[in-house]
Amino acid sequence: MGRLRRMLARRRPKLVSLRTTFAISFAAVTAAVAILVGIVSYGSAARLVRVDQQSVFSQVVQDVRDEVRQHRMEPEDFSSSRPGHDLVRPARTDVQVLGAQGEIVDHGDPSLPVTSHDRSMALARTAGKAVEHKDVQVGDDLYRIATVSLGDGRGAVQVAQEFSDTEDLLRTLQQRTLILMAAVVVAAGLFGWWLARRITRRLVVLTNAAEDVARTRRLGIEVPVAGLDEVGRLGRAFDRMLGRLAQSEEDQRRLVQDAGHELRTPLTSLRTNISLLRRIDELPPDTRDDLVADLTQEARELTDLVNELVDLAAGQSDTEPPQRVDLADIAEDVVGLASRRTGRQILLRVSGDTTTDGRPGMLQRAMSNLVENAAKFDRAGQAPIEVHIMGPARPGTVRVEVLDRGPGIAEGDLIRIFDRFYRAADARSLPGSGLGLSIVREVAMAHGGAPFAYRREGGGAVIGFTVGGG
Repeated sequence: MGRLRRMLARRRPKLVSLRTTFAISFAAVTAAVAILVGIVSYGSAARLVRVDQQSVFSQVVQDVRDEVRQHRMEPEDFSSSRPGHDLVRPARTDVQVLGAQGEIVDHGDPSLPVTSHDRSMALARTAGKAVEHKDVQVGDDLYRIATVSLGDGRGAVQVAQEFSDTEDLLRTLQQRTLILMAAVVVAAGLFGWWLARRITRRLVVLTNAAEDVARTRRLGIEVPVAGLDEVGRLGRAFDRMLGRLAQSEEDQRRLVQDAGHELRTPLTSLRTNISLLRRIDELPPDTRDDLVADLTQEARELTDLVNELVDLAAGQSDTEPPQRVDLADIAEDVVGLASRRTGRQILLRVSGDTTTDGRPGMLQRAMSNLVENAAKFDRAGQAPIEVHIMGPARPGTVRVEVLDRGPGIAEGDLIRIFDRFYRAADARSLPGSGLGLSIVREVAMAHGGAPFAYRREGGGAVIGFTVGGG
């Protein structure tokens, strides 16, 4: 098995960096474009040059034919020693004159070959007839040759154009095009490598930061990434993610510490009472009943504390998908359940549009905590507990209020009642863990809102929360 793993590890392909991939891709695209442009440009240029050369040659031949048709001309009229002969000897054009029998009477430079077709033109009776030869080898060069008859068997004139020098020019152009394309590809590769380094530099920083977090498990690492592009947005999102994870880790640590602290008191009391159970036969009956009642109450409080700790932890990492909910429907369920459980009269009042986006389970837990908190602190109250669901103060915002006629909240406790495990001095004798309102705060903040509490006019308290932030 170990040998198989080693073989697979050896066969595992090496990872290619994004920088290398980007540089190679940039160079490949540039090379393809450069080659395509080079081929198209060279083909167009070569075609234009060849067409131009052919057009010039055809025009020269046509001029000679027009000349011999319009004037009766003799071979001597085309002699290189005759004044004015340049009129029919344009640049880069070779002229050779044939006599009546097809013999050469004035050699060209270089001398052109004479075929039977050319001799037949010298004997032709009609002036201006022509025969053309392509790709004629003269020495080391290639020529086009046209032979034009002078008419009445007086001879002919041969006009030749060298095009091997044009092909040499085109070959030189082709070589220079290839060199230019190679230079463009090399330059594109170098530029692509530089550009890839510039673009991926911040990605490398992010990668190093992620690897550092994975290696050290330290979430407080600063991510030095700036910019307004996608990489900058990724860096800021990564930095925010690390901040959220660090905050979540800190919340979990505080929750464990606070839970451990709060659990010590009931556990110590349980241990004390359990130790008394060993001498239960020695205790008077009244003391036995009190001991059993204390154990039952402590076990209930410990159960409630554990349940609320579980609820609080679930509220911090709730995976319930958000959906469109009506807080009035949720409140109706909460009020019905609380009325049956406590036996109290609970009035529900709804106004406005109470729909919003949220997690139904979390919102129901928060409302239940508020109603149970009001019932607990107004245990002997005769006035009904009121639940108000109001919306919207602004689009998407819903306000939840629970009003009671209990002892109210001291001014100094208003800002602390939502802290974990905090219990006001006059509430420490009542059952509870001090976590119920903390859960309300967590739910409100998870839904873009905030908790609130204030003293109710005429006595009692108003405690609630808002959800939705527009």
